[in-house]
Amino acid sequence: MIQKSILPNYFSRTRILSLLIISILFADNRNHQYQNFDNFIYNALKTSKIAGIGLSIISKDSILFKKAYGYSDIQLKEKFTLNTIMNIASISKTTIGVSITYLAEKGLINLDENINNFIPFYIENPHAKQSTITLRNLMSHCSGIIDRQEIYLSEYHYGKDSPVELGYFLENYLSQNGNYYSNQNFSKQKPGEEFLYSNIGSALAAYIVEIISGKPFNVFTKEIIFNNIQMPNTYWFLSDKKHSRHAKLYTYNSKEKKLDKIELYGLTTYPDGGLRSSVNDITKYLQYFINTEFYLKEKIISKKGIEGMFSADYFDFYSNFWNIGETIGHGGGDPGVSTGMYYKKEEGIGYIFMINTSEFSKIKNFEETIIDFGKYLKNLHSK
Repeated sequence: MIQKSILPNYFSRTRILSLLIISILFADNRNHQYQNFDNFIYNALKTSKIAGIGLSIISKDSILFKKAYGYSDIQLKEKFTLNTIMNIASISKTTIGVSITYLAEKGLINLDENINNFIPFYIENPHAKQSTITLRNLMSHCSGIIDRQEIYLSEYHYGKDSPVELGYFLENYLSQNGNYYSNQNFSKQKPGEEFLYSNIGSALAAYIVEIISGKPFNVFTKEIIFNNIQMPNTYWFLSDKKHSRHAKLYTYNSKEKKLDKIELYGLTTYPDGGLRSSVNDITKYLQYFINTEFYLKEKIISKKGIEGMFSADYFDFYSNFWNIGETIGHGGGDPGVSTGMYYKKEEGIGYIFMINTSEFSKIKNFEETIIDFGKYLKNLHSK
């Protein structure tokens, strides 16, 4: 006689039903959290007058969330995507820090040597003539070099790449006989004494990379950084751009209450803010350096080198062209551009955002909401 099979107790109908209900409730809660976050971003697009945004959230070893919202081109209704390319502004500076650390590890450069030993012209702070400017000063923004705005902003070239060579501009700005030279180009403080954010000082550091490596900075970074991390949508010049993917840039016109399109532009001092990239590429870039096991190809710099790059020299919040301390990364802002690339060490959460709009209304609790959602996702991922 064939007997009916009897399910073990842990497979009882009651237990199966309970597990099914729990799964449904868990899925509903997860969907609710995702929907709440989506609603927050969509509301930010509307209330803050933003064209488009790409966003990713990561832990040290995982990608927790990636999504794009809004438009890369409002007129053509082209959606902003994770591969949309746009300027990343001052996040670009971190590539200078990586490049110099790479050269230092190869024994090709001394961070504490007088920069005049590297360059073909002479730089002297007229207010501190006996002082020495070093690469270490440049990388912590305490060299004493000041961005004189009327000169610096004139080197934004709308509709094209800059026709001015980086070295030519730097010599004319920093050398005593230069066309743009002024005592006002320098602080009255000695190098190392004052944090004074300097785009031109950053570009000078990149120029030294060119001299030591014997390659233009755009070529050097492509070969050493972008190719190794597999960043196919990252480049410096408009002449290199993939036209179909480059976002249009906008600024909010508060008088007429609309977004005005800004013509794409190139920078003479391009290493300080002219890099163009995508959320997908910058996500890989940040993960590569916060997770020393995240090596895809040839190792760019050693684990010790990365730790040194994120260590303080003069200040506990910024060094080697990176924000350091509890938050590692960099932010950026330029005409039509608002970006951020940060890793919060205590929370173990990183996030990248790229917005193709400037002068928009501040998004209330923007980064706090991203971090809280990241914590939820990280906890979900660990279960």
